[in-house]
Amino acid sequence: MPHGKTSFVCLPCRASYKQPYPGRYDHDRVCPRCAEPLIHVGSAFAAPKRRDSSAWRTLSVLLHAGVRFHKSCCGGPGYRPRTLREVRERMNYAQTTGEPIAQALVLRELPQRPSGSSASYRSN
Repeated sequence: MPHGKTSFVCLPCRASYKQPYPGRYDHDRVCPRCAEPLIHVGSAFAAPKRRDSSAWRTLSVLLHAGVRFHKSCCGGPGYRPRTLREVRERMNYAQTTGEPIAQALVLRELPQRPSGSSASYRSN
């Protein structure tokens, strides 16, 4: 039975590649277009269209924060923000509460602010 494949991404080229899982003695993967290092994003990753610059910026923030797209026991990777607005809201929440950015970015719903405060975590 052949080994499964997983996704690697080149952010400068806005390209995704399916390759065999990294092995114990595997080499670093490089982009065939620009020779920059590829980022291992996981097997549950679906790449945005190359021309969708907003989606690629959102993806870049997620990857630089350490968020990946690995399958969980229930199938998918769980919630991931899809827009820059959702990313900004979660970054604002992380800054306000002190929660690690990687954890705040994968929250499906942001908790409400304490009752003494009228502002929300959402950016205007």
